[in-house]
This record gives sequence, structure tokens and C-alpha cells, in this order.
Amino acid sequence: MAVVVLVLGVLFVLCFCSALLRWNEMRYRKKGLPPGTMGWPVFGETTEFLKQGPNFMKNQRARYGSFFKSHILGCPTIVSMDPELNKYILMNEAKGLVPGYPQSMLDVLGNCNIAAVHGSTHKYMRGALLSLISPTIIRDQILPKIDEFMRTHLSDWDNKVVDLQEKTKEMALLSSLKQIAGAESVLISPTFKPEFFKLVLGTLSLPIDLPGTNYRNGLQARKNIVSMLRKLIEERRASKEDHQDMLSCLMRNEENRYKLTDEEIIDQIITILYSGYETVSTTSMMAVKYLHDHPRVLQELREEHLAIRERKSPGDPIEWNDLKSMKFTRAVIFETSRLATIVNGVLRKTTHDMELNGFVIPEGWRIYVYTREINYDPFLYPEPLTFNPWRWLDKRMESQSYLFIFGGGTRQCPGKELGIAEISTFLHYFVTRYRWEEVGGDKLMKFPRVEAPNGLHIRVSSH
Repeated sequence: MAVVVLVLGVLFVLCFCSALLRWNEMRYRKKGLPPGTMGWPVFGETTEFLKQGPNFMKNQRARYGSFFKSHILGCPTIVSMDPELNKYILMNEAKGLVPGYPQSMLDVLGNCNIAAVHGSTHKYMRGALLSLISPTIIRDQILPKIDEFMRTHLSDWDNKVVDLQEKTKEMALLSSLKQIAGAESVLISPTFKPEFFKLVLGTLSLPIDLPGTNYRNGLQARKNIVSMLRKLIEERRASKEDHQDMLSCLMRNEENRYKLTDEEIIDQIITILYSGYETVSTTSMMAVKYLHDHPRVLQELREEHLAIRERKSPGDPIEWNDLKSMKFTRAVIFETSRLATIVNGVLRKTTHDMELNGFVIPEGWRIYVYTREINYDPFLYPEPLTFNPWRWLDKRMESQSYLFIFGGGTRQCPGKELGIAEISTFLHYFVTRYRWEEVGGDKLMKFPRVEAPNGLHIRVSSH
């Protein structure tokens, strides 16, 4: 009898689940929508998307083509894998294709962050951000701070086994924090760092506000970070001291073309920290990984940096002209970003019903401009799975139409050159000071973030 009840129970659950899936598909069976599947109510296909990553995308494309519907990260979404269409979407924000980042990311990063705003507000906030990181400011103010930080950060790695992932994450955050808050960054970093790491995890999570979830932890981390930054701003105003850092530039309303409220300043700082953290830390880690696996590339890179050191005294810092001479280093950074696919795609949202690719996309739907596969297109990159930095020595490669590794359209990463300066300086001191070997056994994941779940351990010795 118990067996019969169990079998009936299983059949009931299967029938209920099947009916639930069918009901959810019927909800989105509107005329004019692209083909595709929507998965479960509320959760959609998020689990499959996060677990299977690129394979999920390939399977869906094989079934439905390069333009299909899904339900991921809490909202109905159109996935576009067509290079020409992706270019159109990224270039036409004014036609109603505005940023459409997940609700979790908007909630955790703040309503005034540059990814959340569009139109004239975006233009203003982007201008405020670019004013902090212009080539002149990078040359005169930021590069000396980066150089000083990297020397110290890399000073004690000799004869140690280090977790490269942990070190590059720490490097990216603390370097940015130094540029933002100057000497005070040392005082706030011990409490700031763990909160920031929780904030990062909260940006790519289901927006379910329950205790213990990454989303709840991310929201709480944001509150704590906002409190720390607000206190720092109040202390700066009370002391009336002049500081040569980004925070001071943002606070100088009387002489600043871009006058921001405290809330906007705080969200701008969080944006700078977040956007630089992901790309700089992961690109640095993967560059070291690829250099280890490709000795000929490492040899050429090391020769480029040793030639710079030969022109200097031992204590001389990296200067602007040195940075500009690092042609092969720049090529290594571009090739690392392409092959590792640090950024998988870009999200947009429709502000009204619109026709795209012969289909009608409803107002409020997300469009995921999935650029990962473009990085492995053999027509754009011969032997696409080969790590070949020399391909980027042709300067035309950086201006090609389908280069999306730093975003695209009006949303191209404003901190691109600052990030390249940080990674280049890190690589300079790393390859001129050290040799290294992998300890082994560390697994790499490429989706949804490039990461080593158990760390990436290397044994370091002096060069």
C-alpha cells in the first residue's frame, strides 16, 4: 500500500510540474515573440543558465536560432547572439534600448550608479566619471599612486605559495580605494574589504530578500559601505583639508563642472570600485595563468619590461612614457580579456514595444547582448582558441566593429585605460621580480564569472 501511495505521489508531482511549466509557457506565448522556452514561474531558467553557462546558450541557439526568448535572473529576456544585431542594440540607446541590468545589481549598486541611468542623466554622470580619469589625471596623479601601491603589494611574495586569485582581488580593490580615498584608504580597508566582497556577490543573484541569501547580504553590505563613505565625506568637510584624490575632486562643488549630491558621490565611488574590481582582478589573474602556460609569450613580455627597467635606476617608478611603450603588454591584456571572456555580455531593456529582427519585443523586457561567442569567431580571430597576443599588435584590431570586450556604443567602459594602466603596472613588477610555477590541482570556472572556486595557487621565487 505504501508503495502505491509513493508512486501516486511521484506521478502527481510530475504532472503538477509539467502543468506548471506548460502554464508558464502559455503566459508568454504572445504573438510576434521570438521562439524559446521560459522555464519555471519566478525562477525561469536562471538555474540552468548559471549552471550550464555557455552550453545553455549553445543548446538554445541550436534549437531556436541566434535570437530567442528565455527567463533569466528574475525577468523575461531576449537573448541576441547575432553580431550585426548586437551592434545595432548597443548603438541605439536613444531609440528605447536602455540599460537593463538585473534588479539585484541595481538595488545593490544604487539608483545613481552609471549603469542604472540613461539619457541626459547618464551623459552627466559619465562626464563626472571621465573627469576623474582623463589621460592627464592618470599621468599626473593616478599612475604614481598605482606604482607605489603595486611595489608594496608585490614586495613580499618571494619564496611563498600565494593564492593568485585572492591577491589580485585584494590588489584591484585596495588600489582603487587608494585612488579614491588616499591615505585614509589604509584606515578603512580592513572593515571595507569584507563588506565589498559581499556586495559583489549580491549583484548577480536572484532578488529574493530572505536571510542568508547573497541578495540580502549584498543589500546589508551596501548599507554598511554607504555608512562608511558618508562618515568619510562628513569628516572631510569638517576638516577642510585638501586631498589629492578622487573623493576630493567629487566633493569640490564650487570649482567642479559636475556638481553631485552626496548620494550621487557615494554611488559613483561604488561604481568605480565595482567596475574596476571585476575586470582588473580577473584579467590580472588570467594573464599570469596564460603567461605560465605560454613561455614564448612570457619571454617577450619580460623582455619588454626588463628593457624599461634597464633605462631606470632601481627605485624609479613607472611613468607615462613607460606605460605607452608597453605595446606587447597591452596586446597580452586584450588577448587575455578575449580568450578568458571576462565579460560575457551586456543587458538592455526596452522602454516601449519595438520590432527587432522581425519580432515584437514587449516594453520592459530585457535584451541580453551575448557577446561571448564573438570572441571565438574564426573569421575575426584566426585560431580563436589559441592564446596569441601578437594578433593585437595590428592596431586595426582595437577599432574593429565587433570588439565588445570593453562594452560598446555609448556605454563603452569609461575606465578602460585606467584598468589597462593598473594591470600593466602589476605585470611589470611581477615579471621583473619573480618566476613562478603552479602548485596544481586548481580548477577554473569560466561562467557566470571567471573564477577559481578553491583559489589559484602559485609558488613564487625571485627572478
